[in-house]
Amino acid sequence: MIEMEKPSILIVDDRPENLLALESLLDDHNLTIIKANSGNEALGVILEHDVSLVLLDVQMPDMDGFETAELMRSTDRSRHIPIIFVTAINKEKQHIFKGYEAGAVDYLFKPLDPDILKSKVSVFLELDRQKKFLETANEELRLTIQELKRANQKIIEQHKSVIEEERLKVLLQMAGATAHELNQPLTGLLGYIELLRLNSENPVKMNQYMDRIQEAGMRISDIVKKIQYVRHYENRPYLNTPSPNEFSQKVHTLSLDDSDDDFEILKGILSDHDQIHLTRVTGIEPAIQLLESNRFDMIFLEYFLPDGNGLDFMKLMTEKQLETPVVVITGKGNEMIASRVIQGGAFDYLPKDKLSDKSLFRIIGNTLEKARLKRETGEALKKLAEMSTKDELTRLYNRRFFNEALLREFSRARRYKTELVLCLMDLDHFKQVNDTFGHQAGDMVLCDIGTMLKGWTRMSDLVCRFGGEEFAIILPNTTSGMAVETCERFRKMIAAHRFKFDKTQFSVTMSTGLVSFQESSAETPEDLIALADKALYQAKETGRNRVVNACVMHH
Repeated sequence: MIEMEKPSILIVDDRPENLLALESLLDDHNLTIIKANSGNEALGVILEHDVSLVLLDVQMPDMDGFETAELMRSTDRSRHIPIIFVTAINKEKQHIFKGYEAGAVDYLFKPLDPDILKSKVSVFLELDRQKKFLETANEELRLTIQELKRANQKIIEQHKSVIEEERLKVLLQMAGATAHELNQPLTGLLGYIELLRLNSENPVKMNQYMDRIQEAGMRISDIVKKIQYVRHYENRPYLNTPSPNEFSQKVHTLSLDDSDDDFEILKGILSDHDQIHLTRVTGIEPAIQLLESNRFDMIFLEYFLPDGNGLDFMKLMTEKQLETPVVVITGKGNEMIASRVIQGGAFDYLPKDKLSDKSLFRIIGNTLEKARLKRETGEALKKLAEMSTKDELTRLYNRRFFNEALLREFSRARRYKTELVLCLMDLDHFKQVNDTFGHQAGDMVLCDIGTMLKGWTRMSDLVCRFGGEEFAIILPNTTSGMAVETCERFRKMIAAHRFKFDKTQFSVTMSTGLVSFQESSAETPEDLIALADKALYQAKETGRNRVVNACVMHH
């Protein structure tokens, strides 16, 4: 699991009492607060520390907040750090816009409202957390891919030079993922390398083993391609004061506003920029209907609406699982409304009397960047979760997920005295399939068996690939008699099935060992696995293609 460091906030003010006041307001945050009493000191702190957010006083001697912000924006290390200006004077548009031009993402006016301060700080800390999480996840994925490519290169080198005693080791390091997908091809590879060493004087067998090594190498190469890190969407520097021309793709925007005059102003600002496509609705219900049937990149939302307010709309979006970013642009708002809508999920807030080309396009850029980071983080988590629980070949749950699920079901069965059966199934003479028809045919059989198992079992059952050609099934609320009967039906279905590969047809059989928790002496999930494995071993030893109940076996 990726562990994130505690974020740091830099507060800059030339008056010590102001620094103490800010520090006390932020004291309940789980963060590190760094103080500086001048612009020069603040620039020095940024060079030494990883800062997530800067609260910067505007009026300071020697170097004011605007100059400090411009210098921060001029270096790669600090250009992406969000800056919130804190000032006690001059709320005029010209003064505020100068701050935005210098690189500010927001303004706070003294005396500070604690709720507004904390909510805005929370928004930017969450953005920073998501950004760092994504960077860390991508770096771990990149290192994993490098390791796998190096492993694949070893395989190719062994194929070309026929090195007798070369052994391959692959390291797969990624948060939440396992090397389960690589076990089977690597095991086969190492086995064939050992056979090469033992049969170095037999050219025919050596050629056969070389083909097998190449085939295993190709399978590992396929796995490398499938676990590439999550793709980027629009990797554009939106946070660096984008101009309208920097939006290389259409930005589909929905305006929810019942004021014709205000919409015309917004439309006028965007009229010369064809890449921003604006659609308008005047009520919450038609907006929701439009969002459910069309894709939009963001929503411009007036807070006061004929059929509700902005919070009502965002709540309804959450209920409908609509995740389009919302920017509140309102003509009747105040800082309390700003705090409420940001806490309610809005990406940004802008009063209509401060609406201009620069402020609007800065908000569009910031919102697209935040949405991209949120989307990529979701994709990364989804990919990590899938890789850590699913078998790459059969798409069944893997051994890791099986272990966790068995522990959960075992604990539930013991607590509530319910039935639980564990089945272990193994294909008979599966090596002959690989040797006779090739590993592609063997993979096809494993995939087909997995599909048949998923279709045969109930929704409450759990089907896993236990390893190699072995499968495990967890059957909650099932007696051993019911399990034996259903496993027999499946065994007969597999034996009667004709697998087709190229122009060849062939059959396979399956042996099964099962154990009931209630009828056994198992004290742990590991005991249950051991008993099922013994039953499976007996099924193999007594002729294969049969089902053995561990509890009956011991009587």
